Amino acid sequence: MAENDLKSVLRKYFGFNSFKGEQESVITNVLKGNNTFVIMPTGGGKSMCYQLPALMSEGTAIVVSPLIALMKNQVDAIRNVSDSEAVAHFLNSSLTKTEITKVKLDIQAGKTKLLYVAPESLTKQENIDFLTSVDISFFAIDEAHCISEWGHDFRPEYRRLREIFEKISNVPIIALTATATPKVQYDIQKNLNMLDAQVFKSSFNRDNLYYEIRPKKDVEKQIIKYVRTKAGKSGIIYCLSRKKVEELSELLQVNGINALPYHAGLDANTRGKHQDMFLMEDANIIVATIAFGMGIDKPDVRFVIHHDIPKSLESYYQETGRAGRDGGEGECVAFYSYKDIEKLEKFLQGKPIAEQEIGRQLLSEIVSYAETSVCRRKFILHYFGEIFDEKGCNAYCDNCKNPKERREGKEYVTMLINAINDLQETQKAKHYCAFLSGNLTSDIKSYKHDAIKGFGIGKEKDEHFWNAVIRQVIVAGLVFKDIETYGTLKLTDEGKAYYKEPKSFSLIKEHDFSNTDDDDSDIIDSGKGGAFDEVLYDMLLDLRKSISKQKNIPPFVIFQEPSLKDMSFQYPITIDELTNIQGVGNGKAARYGEPFTALIHQYVEDNEIERPQDMVVKSLINKSGLKVQLIHNIDRKLPLEDIGRAQGKSIDEVIDEIEAIVSSGTRVNINYYIDDILDADNQEEIYEYFSEAETDDLDQAVADFDGDYTEEELRLMRIKFMSEMAN
Repeated sequence: MAENDLKSVLRKYFGFNSFKGEQESVITNVLKGNNTFVIMPTGGGKSMCYQLPALMSEGTAIVVSPLIALMKNQVDAIRNVSDSEAVAHFLNSSLTKTEITKVKLDIQAGKTKLLYVAPESLTKQENIDFLTSVDISFFAIDEAHCISEWGHDFRPEYRRLREIFEKISNVPIIALTATATPKVQYDIQKNLNMLDAQVFKSSFNRDNLYYEIRPKKDVEKQIIKYVRTKAGKSGIIYCLSRKKVEELSELLQVNGINALPYHAGLDANTRGKHQDMFLMEDANIIVATIAFGMGIDKPDVRFVIHHDIPKSLESYYQETGRAGRDGGEGECVAFYSYKDIEKLEKFLQGKPIAEQEIGRQLLSEIVSYAETSVCRRKFILHYFGEIFDEKGCNAYCDNCKNPKERREGKEYVTMLINAINDLQETQKAKHYCAFLSGNLTSDIKSYKHDAIKGFGIGKEKDEHFWNAVIRQVIVAGLVFKDIETYGTLKLTDEGKAYYKEPKSFSLIKEHDFSNTDDDDSDIIDSGKGGAFDEVLYDMLLDLRKSISKQKNIPPFVIFQEPSLKDMSFQYPITIDELTNIQGVGNGKAARYGEPFTALIHQYVEDNEIERPQDMVVKSLINKSGLKVQLIHNIDRKLPLEDIGRAQGKSIDEVIDEIEAIVSSGTRVNINYYIDDILDADNQEEIYEYFSEAETDDLDQAVADFDGDYTEEELRLMRIKFMSEMAN
C-alpha cells in the first residue's frame, strides 16, 4: 500500500498526520501478512501497530490481552474513532450470556474488526469452535513478555497460545511488548514458533525521564514532602503490598493530598471509579500495586514513585515508563533498602527451583541497578541490549547529576578478570566476591577454591566493594552474566583481550545503602529523635511559664516538655496541626493552643522557616479502638488489674496507656480505684504537692516524699490531678 494511502487512513481514524518511530514499517509488515515482533517502550504507540491494520483488513483481528480493565479501555478508545459500537468488542468472564451472543453476532456479520480476549477465554472449546467458523485477519499478543519465564510478569496460560492459534486459523502473528531483554525476546519468538518474524526494536531510551534512587529512610515523610513540591501534578506511587497501598493513600489524604488506592483486592466498581477519577484529574495521585497502569493512557503523569523496589528491572522500566508519555517532565524516584530485597527473596521460597533461580537472578539485577554509581540510563539500556554513551544522559539521573568520585581501578579489575579465568567461568558474582575478599564460605570450601593461588588476593576490600567492581565491568562490556546458567559470569571478547593485556579502568565509588530502614511503623513519630529548634523551645517554655502564673497552675499542666519539643520540631501554626503534636489531643489544643500557635506562626514568618509538615503523627484505627475500650472499662469501674489481664498487659502498661490518654487531653476518672488504695488525707497531700510543683517528674516526687508513697500511687494521683486540672 502506498505511503500516502496509509497516512490518509491514519488521519481518517485517529486524526494524526504522521506516524511515530517505526509504526509505519510495522503496519506495512503486518498488512503484507508477515509475522511481526514489536519491542517498543511504553508511550511509543504500540497499540496503533495492530489497531490500524485491523481496521484496514478483512475479518476480525484477535488481540490477546492480560487485563479486563485494559481491554475495556482499548475497546472504548477504538469505538471513539469509529461510527459503530460493533467495531471492537472484548470477550471475557465479565460478560453475561446475552452480551456474549451480541459479540458473536457482530463478528459473524463482519462488523467487528478487533476482538480483545483474555488467554483463559481462548482456551474454552466453545470459543475455539466459534472463532474457527469466522474470518480471522491476524493474531496480536499484547504484553507478550507474559509468555517468557524470564519476563517480569510470566503467565503460564500465555505459553499455550501458539497451540490454540493453530487450532483456530493459520494467520500471521504480531507480538508486542514494552520490555524485553535479548533473552526474553528469543524465548517469546521460540514459544510462538515465529523465529522468522521481522523484529522492530525501538530504542529503550526515554530521554525526558529523570531517574533517581533514594535510601529508604523515613520513606513516608520523604514521599509526602516530595508530592507537596508537585502540587496539582499527576503521579503514581507503587507499593508491593495491598496493605501498604491502603496505609499510604490514607496517610496522604490525612496530609491534604488528593490520593486514591488501587489494588486487586478492591471491588471492580471501586477500582474503575478510582481509575476514572485519576484520568479525569479528580484525584492527583494513585497509590497502587502493579495491578494499576497496564495500558493506562494518561500522557501527563509527571512522576512515578516506587515506595518498594520492584522484583525486576523490567518491572521497574515498565512502571517508570508511565511517566511523561507526552514527552514532558517525568521524574522516577525509587526508595531502596536491602531489607525489601530479602523480603522478595523469601517470597520465592517454596517455588520450583528453576523459578527460584530466575527470580533471584532478576532480583540481583535490580539490586545492581539500585546500588550502582554508573549512569542509570546507561545501566538500564545495557540491560536491554542497547549501547549508550552516558554523555547523552544530560545529567538526567542522580548519578550523572551528582557524580561520585572516580579512581584508577586497573589493579582490581585485573584481579577480578584473573579470578573469573582461574575458576574457569563457572561461578556467579557472589562466589567471586567471597573468593577475592578471602571469605571462607561453604561453597568455597566444597569447591576447594581456598586452595587456588588467587584466593583472598583482594582481602583488603570487602564483598560490597567487589560487587561494585563486577557491576562496573559488566556495564563496560568486559564480563557478561550467562542467563542460561542463571547468572554465571563469563568473559566477553573484550574481557579476554583485557586478561591478556590489562589497561587503565576508571572505577566509580558506589553508593552506601547500609543506613536504611524499612519503615513499616504505623505511626510516623515526629517528636522523638531529630534536632528540634532550641530557640523556639526556649520561647515556648517562657510562654508556658507566663500562662501558668496567669492561670495559677503548674506549667506541666498546660503542655508537657515532650510536647513543646515536638512543637519546636514540627512548627504547628493552626489548632488542627497542633492536635498532631505528641501528647496533645483536641481538648488540650482547644483550651491552651491559641497563644502557642500564634507565637510559632510569628516565629516561622520572622525566620522564613520551611516547616516539615509531612511529619504527621498517624495513629492506627485499632490503637484508637483499644483506647476507647480502655476508657469504656474504666467507666464500668473495673479494677485496673482486671483490665490489664483481659488485654495481656501488666498494671504498669495499663497505667502507661491511661497517662498517654490523659496527656493528650482526655479526662479519665479513676477515683474509684484510687479510693481503694489511698485514704482522703493521703490523696489531698499528693494532690497539693502536684499543684505547687514546678515539674511533674516522678523521680523528683518519690524523692520529695522520701518513700512515703510508692511510685505507682504517685503515678495514679498524677493522673487524677492532670485529668482534673489540665483537661
